[in-house]
Amino acid sequence: MSHAKGLIFLGPPGSGKGTQAQLLSKQLAMPHISTGEILREAISKKTELGEKAQFYVYQGELVPDELLLDLIRERFNQNDIQSGWILDGFPRNVSQATFLDKLLLELGKFSEQVINLEVSDKRLVERLLLRGRKDDTAETIRRRLEVYREKTQPVIDYYRQHCRLTSVDGNHTLEEVTASLKEVITI
Repeated sequence: MSHAKGLIFLGPPGSGKGTQAQLLSKQLAMPHISTGEILREAISKKTELGEKAQFYVYQGELVPDELLLDLIRERFNQNDIQSGWILDGFPRNVSQATFLDKLLLELGKFSEQVINLEVSDKRLVERLLLRGRKDDTAETIRRRLEVYREKTQPVIDYYRQHCRLTSVDGNHTLEEVTASLKEVITI
């Protein structure tokens, strides 16, 4: 059986992972899967899982892992990902990473590569301030980065320990980072 390639993008807020995932999705003709988009689509289509997720979203709560994992499982059973996919914003914790490993093993048709975009805090703060969101102050951005590191560093360590992590310097221009990513992606 041939294996389709899956790419998992990790990186702090402002690292460019969403932008790079979208660009590479077009260039490699692989769907870009974002947990935010999965949630919005399930809610708008009023699927059973979407109805459950809507309750949490409208309350301003985080969608529980179990529900998010069910949505990911459902998405991975759709036909458009059979030749590969790019996942952005998931996994966010080790529990989600182990779930994803089990799901991919169960599906038995994907091999994945985990890419971590490494960007200096100084550059991240600059980029996020340039986005111009009203709630993005240097202080709130630094706090978001602390929370990201607390929650996501164990995921990075998990993939590093399993020899499945490739780090890319994301401090450069959009085009330079895209070129670096193309050099390390093994499809």
